[in-house]
Amino acid sequence: MVDDLYWIFTLKVEPGKFGEFRALVADIVAASREESGTLAYQYSVNADETVVHIYERYRDSAAFVAHVEQTFSRFAERFLKLVTVSSLIAYGAPDAAARKALDGFNATYMTLFDGFAR
Repeated sequence: MVDDLYWIFTLKVEPGKFGEFRALVADIVAASREESGTLAYQYSVNADETVVHIYERYRDSAAFVAHVEQTFSRFAERFLKLVTVSSLIAYGAPDAAARKALDGFNATYMTLFDGFAR
């Protein structure tokens, strides 16, 4: 998969808001599950429920842009009231449209130079 993209967001959850955030995430995950180009969309939380990582993997840039425009946009306002994005590390070669969406979160871009995935 030469065109696939993936990244890890680190989020800080607003104090006392993890329960509300978790419920919202369930809706986002259910909607994202229907996207054929979304290969992985996983949330993990630390023990005290203050830091969340999101691992996202997409078939290509077009699949990611479709996710943002058709799915995530419905939830974005509520999502961003519950968390602050601490960091975003992006892997792969996102096109200009995908970078436009990622740049809003101060993405750090990493370029693959060796290795493999199965």
